[in-house]
Amino acid sequence: MMATNGKEAQNGGDDVLTDTAVVVNGAATEASSHSQRQNGGPERAERFTFTPKPTIEDIRRMQAEFTDERDWNQFHQPRNLLLAMVGEVGEVAELFQWRGEVAEGLPDWTESEREHLAHELSDVLIYLVELAEKCRVDLPQAVLRKMALNRLKYPASKVQGSAKKYTEYKD
Repeated sequence: MMATNGKEAQNGGDDVLTDTAVVVNGAATEASSHSQRQNGGPERAERFTFTPKPTIEDIRRMQAEFTDERDWNQFHQPRNLLLAMVGEVGEVAELFQWRGEVAEGLPDWTESEREHLAHELSDVLIYLVELAEKCRVDLPQAVLRKMALNRLKYPASKVQGSAKKYTEYKD
């Protein structure tokens, strides 16, 4: 989606996002459900949204300061960060292991379990942002480019309600 700062923007030619969209780190959250209603799709319950702060750049800066204060840059090279992130993803996976399907919003989880998940997801995000920094990848811009590619690979008119890979769709 190409909406920024609440201004009107075109998002792949299908819909127009307006100033009613909540834009957080490059993602228009309310616009998504708004555009579904415009296109005759099902109306969803109110979507979850992130708070606007901290931004990805704020997170990058906080982690850089944290690392600098401890003289850890010598240990935070791309390979090391990737392996640390994979380990943290494994810790997230452990929280879901043996639970079967888990409902959106985690209604059956305790507050302690939710907080543990928040800590582990934060670890994954922190390592992802630092890895992107070390590899000089501007994540918000990369997300915009990737979403544009995904719109081409998965046009809504072809993939509606299907989980097939883009190579399985026939013209």
